[in-house]
Amino acid sequence: MANRFRTMILLTALTMLIVFLGKLLGGSQGMLIALVLALVMNFGSYWFSDKIVLAMYRAQTVTEQEAPELYRMVRQLAMSAGLPMPKVAIIPSETPNAFATGRNPEKAVVAVTEGILRLLSADELRGVLAHELAHVKNRDILVGTIAAALAGAIMFIADMVRWSALFGGFRGSDEEEGGGLGIVGAMVLSIMAPIAAMLIQMAISRSREYLADETGAMIAQNPLGLAKALEKLAIASQRIPMVEAKPATAHLFIVNPLSGGALLNLFSTHPPIEERIRRLRAMAR
Repeated sequence: MANRFRTMILLTALTMLIVFLGKLLGGSQGMLIALVLALVMNFGSYWFSDKIVLAMYRAQTVTEQEAPELYRMVRQLAMSAGLPMPKVAIIPSETPNAFATGRNPEKAVVAVTEGILRLLSADELRGVLAHELAHVKNRDILVGTIAAALAGAIMFIADMVRWSALFGGFRGSDEEEGGGLGIVGAMVLSIMAPIAAMLIQMAISRSREYLADETGAMIAQNPLGLAKALEKLAIASQRIPMVEAKPATAHLFIVNPLSGGALLNLFSTHPPIEERIRRLRAMAR
C-alpha cells in the first residue's frame, strides 16, 4: 500500500507540474496541445513496446519444446499469480538479466538472457521470473507509460516557455501582475522543470521495483530465492556489463544494466540493490 500510495503521489506531482507550466504560459491551450502530443507519442510506444524492446535486444521467443524447463517455471508462476501464460523469450547475451514487457497481461512477454540461465539456481531463477510476472500483474508497464507521457509533456511545455522567453513572446500566467515570474524566472523554471520531471519519473520506477520484489516474493513463496538472485546479479552485471543496453529501456530490467559510478546511481531507475535484498530477507523472517 505504501508503494502504491507513493506512486499515486508522484504521478499527481507530475500532473500538477504540467498544470503549473500551462498556467505560466498564459492559459491552458498550450498545455493541452503539449499534453495531447506527448500522449500520442507515448501511446504509440506503449502499444508497440514489446516488439520494439524485443527487437532492440535481439530477443527470440521460444516454444515449450525449445526451453521446456524455463517454460514450466513460467507457467507454474503465472498460474500462482492468476495470470495468463505469457510469451517467453531468450536474449543472446552473457550478461545475466531479465525483463518483462507487453501492454497488458494478455500480451505480456518475459525475456531472460542466456547468461542468467547459466548463473542462477532453480530457486533463484524462479524468484527472478516471479519478479517479472509481478510487473505484469501490477500493470507497471502502464504506470511507466503514464509517467513517461506526463514527463514528455512537461519537457515540451518547458521548451515552449524557454523559447517564448528568449524571443520576447513570454507574458507569464497573469498579464496584469507584470508577467508572472518574469523572463528570468521563466528561463530558470524551463530548465528546472524537466529535471524535476525526470527525478519524479525515476522515483516512480524505483517504487515499482520495490513493489515487484514484494509481489514476486509472494508469487514464488520464497523471498530468499529472489534475494540470493539479486546478490548474484549485482556482482555479475558489473563483471559482464550489457554493452547494448540503452538508458531509455534500463528501467525494464530486474537490475540496472548500465554500468557507472555514483552519478549514475543518483539518476538510476532502480533502488539500491542492498536495500532490496534487506527488504526481501525481512520478508523471509
